Amino acid sequence: MKFNQLVPELPVSDVEKAQEYYRDHLGCSIEWLYPSKEIGAVSQGDTPIFFRKRLPPFEPVVHWIYCDDLDETYAEIKKFGANIVEDIEDKEWGLRQFSVHDLDGNIFYFHHG
Repeated sequence: MKFNQLVPELPVSDVEKAQEYYRDHLGCSIEWLYPSKEIGAVSQGDTPIFFRKRLPPFEPVVHWIYCDDLDETYAEIKKFGANIVEDIEDKEWGLRQFSVHDLDGNIFYFHHG
């Protein structure tokens, strides 16, 4: 058995607004939106992210993203105006990281790859 790719599905209060945020602040491309606007997707390179409309309150989802060049990724995301909630720094456990929240509080921890 082999898994080829894991595709996260994030809970969001508004799929279209989530897609726009990810496009404008995380450099993603909008891929598709179901006619009911209950589910949609964006992608960043070869990595898709699905969104599903949920009624708040819901538990935010945490994702860990490994990057080849963390400093370059940080600079680009900062330039896009993403909601960086933890600036880039070397952690005591040996990883260099920063974190971003989306409009619904979903959390992304970015690390060096």
